[in-house]
Amino acid sequence: MSDNAPPDGRDFVVTVTIIVADIARSVAFYRDVLGASVLREGEPTFLRLKNVWLTINLGGGAPTDDKREVTVAPPKDPNILSSFLNLRVTDIARCYELWRSRGAKFITEPKKHATEYRCYMRDPDGYLIEVGQTTMTATPLELYN
Repeated sequence: MSDNAPPDGRDFVVTVTIIVADIARSVAFYRDVLGASVLREGEPTFLRLKNVWLTINLGGGAPTDDKREVTVAPPKDPNILSSFLNLRVTDIARCYELWRSRGAKFITEPKKHATEYRCYMRDPDGYLIEVGQTTMTATPLELYN
């Protein structure tokens, strides 16, 4: 462990970077709809969504010297999926109603599947967000403790 580790002993945290067309619009969604806390505004903006840290930044510009072949951009086609955010919840019906009342656009209502209830929504840039409640354990978040 590093001498620079915080008192809780963490060596690192995992963040998810989302490349967007409009930072303010995306921050408003994650903050006002899903309840994220803004940790730092600007380019990039950092948020905390429960136990996930989100980095929201603009796409465009030239590749950098440490990733010369890579250009960052928001999704071009929201129906071609390469990654998605998966929110595991304790009460999917409550989350669905709360987030819908705050403006979330869901693709379907929560549906029962073999090991979970789940539904999907999109953020303002078209990123797919799965909302799921596990039914295969005694409590919905047991696998994540």
